[in-house]
Amino acid sequence: MAMLFVLSQRIKISYPILLVIGGLLISLIPGLPEFSINPDIVFLVFLPPLLFEAAWYTSWNSFWKNRRSIMIMGFGLVFLTSLVVAYISVSLIPGFTLALGFLLGGIISPPDAVAATSVLKGVNIPRRGITLLEGESLVNDAASLTVFRMALAVIMTGTFTMGEAVVGFFTLAIMGVFVGLIIGHILYIFLKHVAKASSITTPITIIAPYIMYTVAEHFEWSGVLAVVSGGLFLSFRSKDYMDYHTRIQTREVWETIGFLLNGFVFILIGLELPIIIKGIESVSMEWAIEIALMITGAIILVRILFMFLATYLPRMLFPPIRRKEARPSWKLSLILGWAGMRGVVSLASALAIPLYLSKGHAFPHRNLILFITFIVILITLVLQGLTLPWLIKGIKLDGKSEELPDDAQIEAIRYKLVKDEIHLLKTKYAKELEESNTVKAINLQLKRALESSATTLSSEAKIKIANEKDLYKRVMQDLIDVRRKSVYDMMNEKIYDEKVLRSLEHNLDLEESRLNKR
Repeated sequence: MAMLFVLSQRIKISYPILLVIGGLLISLIPGLPEFSINPDIVFLVFLPPLLFEAAWYTSWNSFWKNRRSIMIMGFGLVFLTSLVVAYISVSLIPGFTLALGFLLGGIISPPDAVAATSVLKGVNIPRRGITLLEGESLVNDAASLTVFRMALAVIMTGTFTMGEAVVGFFTLAIMGVFVGLIIGHILYIFLKHVAKASSITTPITIIAPYIMYTVAEHFEWSGVLAVVSGGLFLSFRSKDYMDYHTRIQTREVWETIGFLLNGFVFILIGLELPIIIKGIESVSMEWAIEIALMITGAIILVRILFMFLATYLPRMLFPPIRRKEARPSWKLSLILGWAGMRGVVSLASALAIPLYLSKGHAFPHRNLILFITFIVILITLVLQGLTLPWLIKGIKLDGKSEELPDDAQIEAIRYKLVKDEIHLLKTKYAKELEESNTVKAINLQLKRALESSATTLSSEAKIKIANEKDLYKRVMQDLIDVRRKSVYDMMNEKIYDEKVLRSLEHNLDLEESRLNKR
């Protein structure tokens, strides 16, 4: 994983693409021992932390602002893709039932946000496009895994009733969200009033998704939605129970965990590929490849068509939407359609298919489903992942959006923060402002920063007067506090993009960390 990641940085290719190719190449090494993993532990080990990490770094304000588009993409596209895949697979594969078709559709319907954002890193694309892809990944993971779970229940029990299925879907979805929020509130109270930004905070965030998932699954509700809802809540309230140290620590730990889990799952399917190929008995290898290619082409086409319909059809049917919203860009719709790369969730779902039915019989077509899933992931990651940057350049997609660019937002935010700092000096440190050279120098530098819209103190202003170190540290700490409060106020006002504000919050955490090491 380390070598492939370094190589991806050198040749400037998204690392998930090289990981999946690397897993395939590893499986072709002669004499390599066969490797398999118990499918019962795949969901439990991999999915909760991956979903929690995605929820943790999702901007709630941006999510809510684009909720209509995200819900249409997350639920509508997943159900349509599952339906198309179900009927295509039934018509192509002998003995393939509709329940197996929906199972396969639930597995390969959700695109992977990690792969898409990794490919789009450094490419000029409107911020709304990234927001939609990240928001879609949260919703479509929950929707696809719900389809997967219901189809699996039908296969295991052999019974299906539409009324019971609809009631069951809403029950497990609503109760899953309820469990996630309840556990999230309990952990929030503990972290805020008991742990109080101690070294145990980060370990609790690691344990939290497993608690949410296992409790919800124990009552046969949606563990996925429990993790997503609980993760969104804890992330949204993190400023109430985390200080600069725990935020920095948690950020670094979760970046490492996310990378390791994503990388391991991609390589895992490559290691299992020889076993999967050997187990395909219902069709020939040539026909299995053709089926996989046809299904891959179908889901790519369905996504592109759906993106254009979802963008333009509501505007045609509902004039208020046309008057309220700006005219959408066909170029962005095309890019979002082509960015449907499959990844970790599809791999984990496929590997979680049980080996045997409830009566002890082998699960029908399990290896064929795994093989199709791998081909879908391989083609979408490699083909779409490598060509997406070229497509963006080819159609000359304008990266500008209706929102202010990040640089402009940062300058506007910093200007306001400096004004707040100067106000603090004049009110709380009025006496020191007259008598202390340290505070005078800080005030002078802030005034200069106000003129240039920059708040970083220059090296000349980092005063180290021996007899005023405590005063310097106290003043700088208060300035950091007032800036952080302003950042949180702006989060509540929802004027600026939350990701921009979070990046500034992280800079404040680093600044406070340096200050406390003096």
